[in-house]
Amino acid sequence: MFFCKYDVRLQWNPREKLSKNNVMTQNKANKMWGGRFSEKPSDIMEQINASIDVDVRLWRQDIAGSKAHCEMLVKRNIIPAEDGAAILKGLDQIAGEIEAGEFEFKRSLEDIHMNIESRLREIIGDVAGRLHTARSRNDQVATDFRLWCRDAICELVAKIEGLQNVLENLRQKHVGDIMPGFTHLQPAQPVTLGIHLDAYAQMLSRDKTRLEDCSIRLNQCPLGAAAMAGTPFPIDREMTAKALGFDNPIPNTMDAVSDRDFVAEFLFCCALCGIHLSRLAEEIIIWSTPQFGFITLSDQWSTGSSIMPQKKNPDAAELVRGKTGRLNGNVVQVLTMLKGLPLTYNKDLQEDKEFVFDSVDTISLCLEAMSGMLSSATFHSARMLETAEDGYTTATALADWLVMNLGMPFRDAHHVTGAIVKMAEDKGCKLDALDLADMQGVESRITDEIYKVLSVKK
Repeated sequence: MFFCKYDVRLQWNPREKLSKNNVMTQNKANKMWGGRFSEKPSDIMEQINASIDVDVRLWRQDIAGSKAHCEMLVKRNIIPAEDGAAILKGLDQIAGEIEAGEFEFKRSLEDIHMNIESRLREIIGDVAGRLHTARSRNDQVATDFRLWCRDAICELVAKIEGLQNVLENLRQKHVGDIMPGFTHLQPAQPVTLGIHLDAYAQMLSRDKTRLEDCSIRLNQCPLGAAAMAGTPFPIDREMTAKALGFDNPIPNTMDAVSDRDFVAEFLFCCALCGIHLSRLAEEIIIWSTPQFGFITLSDQWSTGSSIMPQKKNPDAAELVRGKTGRLNGNVVQVLTMLKGLPLTYNKDLQEDKEFVFDSVDTISLCLEAMSGMLSSATFHSARMLETAEDGYTTATALADWLVMNLGMPFRDAHHVTGAIVKMAEDKGCKLDALDLADMQGVESRITDEIYKVLSVKK
């Protein structure tokens, strides 16, 4: 099932950002895994190994996953109930501290998981160490990331629906406003602005269902896979999966900790949605030129020139178009990262989150910008109608009339119509301005009924 929960904030809060003041270092071996090591990591190793600057955004999901894991451990009598209660209370306190911007994130603790666990130990003592029973950071981060992506998909779907509503309102408003339809960016056939904009609404509809499908496939729970081969503790994977809203546990534990298919698929969904927005942005840019004059953007969505005072540039649309490169690049980077990884977990996978966070932030901003641009734009219907009458856009209708009314084979009708268009070009007039006698000179059976299809309004 498609799981959606809208009350989880996904956007990064600036007050949660790491700063030089709250990114701490420790001149000793890491307490979380340092028993095997006698020396502390080098400064460069600490920099390349730490991911807290990025995965701090997973804190809500990490706490949610830890609470579900803790409750399962208690239910299965793996840890004492009083220890479980202390852990849950401590995790709630940590959530409050992060929400209030009072939590001290430490790069020496590497990631969001160790930062939270270390703080939990400060609050409740050694009992905190029981939380990691029957769990590895491998299945922990895989669970956190699936939860985050699932929540992000919900927010993106809502923003896509918002843009769809804008396009639907414009479709209804301009359902009868005639404009030229193009192929090869050349005038082809008359259409309406309403149906033109609806084409983008249809693209967004597919973007939406792709994201929902992605959410269905990623909605399986890695918890319980531990490092890769499961755990000897009598855990209940169904319980933790249900508590976190997953459909079921991932059946293969090796796959559970190493799978990042959902990341690549999610990034592709974002990129394709971005490409659709880029196509629409390109048309807005073209339409806003004086040569087209189809649309005027609000000043709120335009910028000026530092040297040319008359300029009004469609920079919001240009930036939507430009950011598509970031979205495409993120897909390629993750696919390249995955292509040579043996089973199971490899530290390369730590690099996946930054690309996803960037794509979600980027496509969210683009969807909001496009909604704002279009909802405040002014479309010039008279200018569109004027240009729809240029370029002989009713020529196909003329050819179809010859087939339907004279029984002419279409290829012959195509040839006759081409000759009539050439005649109009030579005379410098539109098709409906040609004399009937001139057209009958090309095909004698043409009657004055032909004029009914030569007007763009027809």
